[in-house]
Amino acid sequence: MLIACQSSGKTKITLAEVTRSVFYTPQYVALEKGFFEEEGLEVDLQTTWGGDKTMTALLSDHADIALVGSETSIYVHSQDATDPIINFTQLTQTDGTFLVAKEPVPEFSWDDLRDEVFLGQRKGGMPQMVGEHVLKKHGVDPHGDLKELIQHIDFANIPSAFVSGDAKFVQLFEPTASVFEQEGKGHVIASFGEASGIIPYTVYMTKESRLAEDRDMIYRFTRAIYKAQKWVRETDAADIAEVVAPYFEDSTIEILTSSIERYKEQESFAFDPLLSKEAWDNLLHIMDEAGELPGDAPYDELVETDIAKQVISEVDGE
Repeated sequence: MLIACQSSGKTKITLAEVTRSVFYTPQYVALEKGFFEEEGLEVDLQTTWGGDKTMTALLSDHADIALVGSETSIYVHSQDATDPIINFTQLTQTDGTFLVAKEPVPEFSWDDLRDEVFLGQRKGGMPQMVGEHVLKKHGVDPHGDLKELIQHIDFANIPSAFVSGDAKFVQLFEPTASVFEQEGKGHVIASFGEASGIIPYTVYMTKESRLAEDRDMIYRFTRAIYKAQKWVRETDAADIAEVVAPYFEDSTIEILTSSIERYKEQESFAFDPLLSKEAWDNLLHIMDEAGELPGDAPYDELVETDIAKQVISEVDGE
């Protein structure tokens, strides 16, 4: 087990995040505002760059907790894992990507993508599945109505591929979307998060065995995250940007503020840690529609709710 008590009396845990993103703002707030320390936790944050690598770190005990798309726990479950991965705290509750066009599109309609080249996210991940779901929801067949759907570009190379390529539209996360607007490389014209509804997009998860053995640690971790979620809800984007700036040294305060404001406006940051069954069912529907749902994924087996409910009740009552 990685978990160890330090001489300071704090419990040290290793947290693996799937990428470094403004989308995860409440997590960085919890670190910078000392909410983890208040709960007696010393968090070693590691960025593992990719769902597969993040899950490998968790399964191999190189991480105690992982922040990653909840679909990854479903993939593990489908392989009849002897120690299933359990989702216990939700951090983001919508998709975090935006539709960006090379040129302004007045009075945008999703039909504007017909017969155009669209640079989407890589196949099999939540951004790609949500992207296709939103197009279908608006009557556009991503594999039949577009001139070309590009889904093979590595995540890190998508922005440069859009600038240098033929695609008229691209699916981007913040802060890249705001940077593109500032630099005149693109125009944000729609939000996939607003169009797709509430889903458990990015979730904290751990092994079932660790949840059983270190339940108090998971409880304290969840309390810290909920404190950060409440603080983010109640605080202006500019003030939040100042707090999380150390995690985004290549971004200006102006860009961070714009990115955080967009996510706050569309309620991408989960209001509390509780992952609802309605959100879970929406996720399964999107995965099934994309042909990526590997089998049954029972909510009551893969989602822990008691800790989140207890934390919400106690923190709100303080």
